[in-house]
This record gives sequence, C-alpha cells and structure tokens, in this order.
Amino acid sequence: MVKEKQNIDKKLIPILEAVSDPEIPVLSIMDMGVVRSAIIVDELVKVEITPTYSGCPAMDVIGDDIKKALKEAGYNSEIDLILHPAWTTDWIIPRGRKALEDYGIAAPLDAEADKDVLLNGKRIVKCTNCSSQNTRLVSQFGSTACKAQFQCDDCQEPFDYFKCLK
Repeated sequence: MVKEKQNIDKKLIPILEAVSDPEIPVLSIMDMGVVRSAIIVDELVKVEITPTYSGCPAMDVIGDDIKKALKEAGYNSEIDLILHPAWTTDWIIPRGRKALEDYGIAAPLDAEADKDVLLNGKRIVKCTNCSSQNTRLVSQFGSTACKAQFQCDDCQEPFDYFKCLK
C-alpha cells in the first residue's frame, strides 16, 4: 500500500522531526511516517497521526509529545488519530531505516521475505553488528510486539528485527 501524500506545513516539519518515537528514540515520528498531516488553521495546528498498529500504547505519548513540542514553538494544537489507511512499514523513510540499523534493529523486509524469515526460517535478515545473513529467529517477539528476536550465528550477537506490517 502506498501512503497518500502528506499535507504538512513546511514551518512545522523541523518541530515534528524533533519528536522522537518513544519506543525507538533514534527515530522521529517523521522517520516512522506516523504523521499524516499537520496544518495551521486559525492559529491552531491540526495534526493527524496513524498508529503503527491498532492499540499501540505509544500513541498517547506521541500525541502528548507533539503537543508539548508545538507549545514550546508557540502553537496550540489538536491531535487526531487516523486509522485508515493503516500504517505500514513502507512508510518508514530511508533515513529511518538506516537509523534503525545503526541502533541495532534490522529494518523490515518486504512482505514475502518477511514471511520466509518468520515462518520458514530463511536466513536473509542481516545482522546489525557484522552484516552477516547467517542469522536465525530466536523468538517471534522481541522487545516489543512489532519486533522479532534474532541471533547471528557468526558473531553470536542477538538483535531485534522490525517485522513487516502491511
């Protein structure tokens, strides 16, 4: 699924890029692609965000962090949660994918490869420590429900893999 074009006022981009994802602090909410729109209407910033999955516990924190950042920049704001279309890992921008890997979390593969890895044991997830693909699934769930735990059989390091969500 392709994300519809974002409608974000250019003045708000630096403010929103400074708001971190509370579960992966090296990523901004803009890197994750959760901000759908952010426009200024009559002195009020209206922001629409989409959760990475329904019921994501981080969305309240993200909403509060957005309001705080905008308030510090002199704006009052209103946050709306938009559930359709659903967020997918395709919305993570390239800078975000690189930041994930630099942080030690393997970026999501495409949907078919993800199924091969998680259900069929295919060894194509690259180790975030040594870049080997000689890795194996340890657990379907990692530090959060959207991640799986892997281990590299070359360097023996454990790491999380961000599951593909479509």
